[in-house]
Amino acid sequence: MTQHQRDIVTPIDPVKLDRLAEVAVKVGLRLAPGQDLLITAPAVALPLVRRIAEHAYRAGAELVTPFFSDEDITLSRFRFGPDESFDRAAGWLYEGMAKAFAANTARLAIVGDNPMLLSGEDAAKVARANKANSVAYQPALEKIVGFDVNWNIVAYPGAAWARLMFPDDSPDGAVAKLAQAIFSASRVDDDDPVANWTAHNAALRQRTDWLNGQRFHALHYAGPGTDLTVGLADGHEWVGGASMARNGIICNPNIPTEEVFTTPHALRVEGHVRSTKPLSYQGTLIEGIAVRFEQGRIVEAKASRGADVLNKVLDTDEGARRLGEVALVPHSSPISKSGLLFYNTLFDENAASHIALGQCYSKCFVGGEKLSPEQIAAQGGNKSFIHIDWMIGSGETDIDGISGDGRRVPVFRKGEWAQAARA
Repeated sequence: MTQHQRDIVTPIDPVKLDRLAEVAVKVGLRLAPGQDLLITAPAVALPLVRRIAEHAYRAGAELVTPFFSDEDITLSRFRFGPDESFDRAAGWLYEGMAKAFAANTARLAIVGDNPMLLSGEDAAKVARANKANSVAYQPALEKIVGFDVNWNIVAYPGAAWARLMFPDDSPDGAVAKLAQAIFSASRVDDDDPVANWTAHNAALRQRTDWLNGQRFHALHYAGPGTDLTVGLADGHEWVGGASMARNGIICNPNIPTEEVFTTPHALRVEGHVRSTKPLSYQGTLIEGIAVRFEQGRIVEAKASRGADVLNKVLDTDEGARRLGEVALVPHSSPISKSGLLFYNTLFDENAASHIALGQCYSKCFVGGEKLSPEQIAAQGGNKSFIHIDWMIGSGETDIDGISGDGRRVPVFRKGEWAQAARA
């Protein structure tokens, strides 16, 4: 970082922003010399994109290619675009991305736009556009969920997002608060954030090692409004923090992350569950989600707010009513203790244990890099155009692991790990 960049007056600490860029490249991606990098970002995140590009080139990147979105342009489409256009998406762009990933291009996504940007737009158009985009994105998405390449998501404190979270503060004050919340959750407050992440990854590895050693057949959740048994996929593997992509690079896909997660069996989920935090989805805040599963499928779904959007999501395809991920996060996680609702899954999912509707991750199987889609499905992995996480954990949640012989082992008690981590 140049002295000029340090001297710019901004509510966003330039030193910590540079650390976040460094962590994105060195920890999130672990970008390899000679590797290309594709970045998607909102236009407001240009300062972070510039810092990431410099760190990427210093790490040996050959080509860094950014693609930008813009809130005003997005709104123009919904207000002035022809009706028939909402059943289309830029398939050519996603096909190009798929080709880039097939050629070992790393993937970095930056979030930072107003999560409620489309809250005032026609919900039917939003749903149609989302579905068209999901279908068109499938060739590229398969490379990501298959963990073919190293990829990472980080966040930038956009002004509209900051105003949503801190409406009583001045514009600069809101951005400063959101920036600090992002930096804290992303573990870049220390002078050596890379070392900080090394220690954090080691702690998450202790949890996954213990869970993988247990070889549970299912998890049982109990709490207010919840009595749910989630069967785990055959040959499932718990992962968390850093893990190896199929190209051999060990990376951290999400920054921040507090979760350990695996693949549930798409046909073996029974019971009912209630959300413990709101879900912000494409401009709609969905609250009070309550669903009932039979043979792995949601057969009844309610919400105190946003129920129409929830049901449209569930009708996306057959796999949308089944689970693709189950994740464990202690109630005492830093994001939970912050007391903030970020309106963004990257952060909010790390405040509580959660489940995800839709597509599973092949990396959450033993030897998953060698399994075909047909083998993954045969072992219980779900397939869908969507992958949507929502929170079901709290300080009142108990979770038991159930072995194949019916033996029950405490995993969480009152929202915290029941098993002490090894020193």
